[in-house]
Amino acid sequence: MRQTQVIDQIQATLHERNVLSRAFFDQEAHRLAEACREMSERFLARGRLLAFGQGAYATDAQHVSVEFVHPVIVGKRALPALDLSLHFGPWLQALLQPEDMVMGFAPPSGDVEVERALAFARQKGALTFALTGQEADYAVEIATSDPFIHQEIVEILYHVLWETVHVFFEHRESRHELGATSFLYPFLSREKQDTSALLVEAAHSIRMKVAEDVRLRQAVAEQQSEVIARMIDMTAERLKQGGKLILFGNGGSATDANDLALDCVAPPQGWKPVPAVSLSLEPASISAIANDIGPEVIFLRQLIAQARPEDVALGISTSGGSKNILLALEEARKRGLLTLALLGYDGGEVRRQNLADLTIVVPSEHIPRIQEVQASVYHTIREQVGALWR
Repeated sequence: MRQTQVIDQIQATLHERNVLSRAFFDQEAHRLAEACREMSERFLARGRLLAFGQGAYATDAQHVSVEFVHPVIVGKRALPALDLSLHFGPWLQALLQPEDMVMGFAPPSGDVEVERALAFARQKGALTFALTGQEADYAVEIATSDPFIHQEIVEILYHVLWETVHVFFEHRESRHELGATSFLYPFLSREKQDTSALLVEAAHSIRMKVAEDVRLRQAVAEQQSEVIARMIDMTAERLKQGGKLILFGNGGSATDANDLALDCVAPPQGWKPVPAVSLSLEPASISAIANDIGPEVIFLRQLIAQARPEDVALGISTSGGSKNILLALEEARKRGLLTLALLGYDGGEVRRQNLADLTIVVPSEHIPRIQEVQASVYHTIREQVGALWR
């Protein structure tokens, strides 16, 4: 009976996310497209994206930074972005230039320090984003007090920002200084062109991306809620035995592992903390291991040091094929850990080699959409584990 109730709750919370995200982006799509247009102009003027947040919201700054610097869209160039979360006030004052873009992440209730930093940046001429907040060039307030749903909608927002910025960026970049002959090639002129049609197309594209999220989240709710419920029960059982969560992933998935670890140890709803570590949150260990041995063992080496048989190893991967994820899950299984995986595409080698006791696969080839739905899944797991753990 309890299992049926949990499955119903999982499906209900995933449906709630669909309703709220669709409503938010239906309203915001055109304004987001305009923000992307201005960001493209600032990148061409050698501006940088400077991001920051506190606690779990620092992982959003990590995520947006890696997406701009190392875009997963094939053929797109690296754009300058930095995560300043570690000490964002002084860092911002030391680095900020008027052509920069500044993005502050905060919980639904806001963050006074983030607001103060954004006010400073705006006064210096930077383009500012308050996610969430009220005082910025682009400020949003999301119609939910649920910190997990709030954060997921913000993740979709900055994903569509960096996807759409490239559209305007390439449109602007294609123009060249042609001097006296520019009248022969008006489409290559540096003079501002009418981008109203491009704005309409970009806004439509944003809505379509969100519609794809809705479809994927619904598919997971309908087809994999039972597996999610089993993950919740088996994780809670390990925790009762004195175990902990060991989380790991690469790139954007690394920031998701970090986010879940922080959600566990510093829960936003006043729940009892859950013991968890993220192997992706150890830059000194990662760089030392990668340099001395190789990147394929950056998680394996740490897991050998950290793991106990009662622990839970959770690998987050969009492809399901990263060598360092495969090796860590294989070692975790040898050591008797419960092995879980959040995957995309068809589950990749993790599923083909049966390296995880339980897997959730978001059936998509679009990495941002995979990560957005994975965030909904791991937040739902955390929420339900918190209910059992209280």
